[in-house]
Amino acid sequence: EVQPMEAGGGSVQTGGSLRLSCVVSRWPYDGYCMGWFRQAPGKERERVAFIGMGFSTSIPDYSNSVKGRVTLSVDERETTLSLQMNDLKPEDTAVYFCAVDPPYGPAWGRGCRSDEYEYWGRGTQVTVSS
Repeated sequence: EVQPMEAGGGSVQTGGSLRLSCVVSRWPYDGYCMGWFRQAPGKERERVAFIGMGFSTSIPDYSNSVKGRVTLSVDERETTLSLQMNDLKPEDTAVYFCAVDPPYGPAWGRGCRSDEYEYWGRGTQVTVSS
């Protein structure tokens, strides 16, 4: 069974940095959509960053709320997705989820610009204090 596993959450002060990682074991496909989402209490889930591999150009895409402060990277050999977050702000406080969608999955069909990823991790808490 495919199960993304997140790690790296924690508590930092404003301006601090964290690096989140997500390992997807037993991924049987050559391509995927992989992304990071977050959800704060009382707010809707937000797609933070994603990347698609196996079709067209695989360039990471970021939400406007984090652009310039986060960097997405992927180790294809290990199917590991990392999110380096710098200059963190209190509004970045949320549970961060890693998600993966297979080729021809619902998110794949939308160029990965979707919340309908098939496999989700359990989430890791990020707390930024002022």
